[in-house]
Formats: sequence, structure tokens, C-alpha cells
Amino acid sequence: MKFTTIAGSQDATPEDTHPFKNAEEAWFWFIQAQTARNEGAKIMAGASLTSRPCEPIDIITALERLYRNRRVSMEQIMVLRNFGRQMMAPEPRRPKEKHAFFLWRDALDKLEEVLILKQIVVKPHWLTLVGNNDA
Repeated sequence: MKFTTIAGSQDATPEDTHPFKNAEEAWFWFIQAQTARNEGAKIMAGASLTSRPCEPIDIITALERLYRNRRVSMEQIMVLRNFGRQMMAPEPRRPKEKHAFFLWRDALDKLEEVLILKQIVVKPHWLTLVGNNDA
């Protein structure tokens, strides 16, 4: 049985990896990996406790492509970066974060579409039920 190669590791198979639940989880993972790398850590495929279906570069590459295609703005990228570094999403109930929350949510929704197609994020089970008239 032949498996599709997953980005970052020649030996990884889809059954060996744990996709992210959503784009927000993937984004925070990327930020942590990038912070560690900036502090001198070496990023190596297969070295973490949880095997992921991608490498950190795959997340930022997907976001950069959305930016180049004008689907996300630089303002949204800055919000993702700033709140990602804080390891928390903007809070819509805080007046100063309300606008950032909408930028955050819109950017992550668009990023999630791409990450689902790349099988980096698992498509929520309830989405598979939408439009299924067989039942």
C-alpha cells in the first residue's frame, strides 16, 4: 500500500499525523515554532511529540499566497502576528480589540479553507453533513 508523502517528512503518512482542529490552532503552533526558531532552536521534521501533517513554513506560505491573491490584507496579517505572539485571540467584548477580532476571524476563516484543502486542518464533521440529503 502506497501513501501520499506529507510535507516535511519523506516517511510520514497521513495515518501517522495529527491534523489541527482549526486554523487558529495551526496559527498558534506556527507562532510557537517560529519563536523557538528565532531563539535558536533547530526545526526538524519528525522531532516533536505530536507529528503534524506539515512544517511551520507551510502555514506561512499559505497565508502569503492569500495575501498575494488579495484575499487577506496586511492589516489582517499584523493582527495575526500581534495576537499570535500573545498566544491569544482578540476579544470582541473589549472595545479596543473588537475591530481586531473581525480581522482575525476573517483571516483565519480564509486560511482555514486552504489548510483544509491541504489536509493540514481536519474538516469539521458537521460540515460533511451539510448538503447531504441521503439521510
